Amino acid sequence: MKRSIKSLVEFTMGAIDGEIGKVKEFYFDDNAWTIRYLIIETGSWLFGRKVLISPEALLTPNWKKESFPVNLTQEQIKNSPDIDTEKPVSRQEEIKLTNHYAWANYWGGGFYGGGMSIPLYQAVRKEEDYTPVEHPEDNPHLRSTEQIKGYAIHATDDEIGEVEDFIVDDSSWKLAFLVVDTGHWFPGKKVLISPAWIKAIKWENSKVIVNVSVNRIKRSPEYDPTQAVNEVYEVNLRDYYGRLTNE
Repeated sequence: MKRSIKSLVEFTMGAIDGEIGKVKEFYFDDNAWTIRYLIIETGSWLFGRKVLISPEALLTPNWKKESFPVNLTQEQIKNSPDIDTEKPVSRQEEIKLTNHYAWANYWGGGFYGGGMSIPLYQAVRKEEDYTPVEHPEDNPHLRSTEQIKGYAIHATDDEIGEVEDFIVDDSSWKLAFLVVDTGHWFPGKKVLISPAWIKAIKWENSKVIVNVSVNRIKRSPEYDPTQAVNEVYEVNLRDYYGRLTNE
């Protein structure tokens, strides 16, 4: 099922032996447009520290109770690498996480890696074996969903709105759509934009450039945040963009 990221914030995360904390935001990989970590703000038991949890650790969510159970213990989380979520997350820090939890790394294959699953002892590399090439300080493709909110959407011929939310597939954790608020241009209308239609993202200028005209976005099927993104709506949306030419 597809759900809005906003609806998942404040979900409770529970370890095998007790509550961990609340979901505050998500980190996604802007290459694959897939959620890589849930950022959890722990309660008083861990002094409110924020920790990163991979979707790999999730068990079956309890949607009615708004809870994400995980196959981890509080002790494992307590002893996990302390990562400052206010700063860019380095690949070295991610390697520490995968080694600590025995998670498969997504950048080399395995879970959500885009390739075939490989044995865990191959997927998890030692920190000293990793040699950064272009970006030694941080992983340039790991982005916060909270950070992207408010980014301006630029169509082929003009600005059209701003990023308000994301729609995620809760089975694959892939981001299926960006929710765009066109309030200043078309009051009250919200629309969905697929990552496939994004031409470029100007991170330094907080802009998302899409290969779609203003008129096409203006006339696209409206998104209602109170309704689930069902298969019928998604087919209608893709049919709409698929059958029109640039205007």
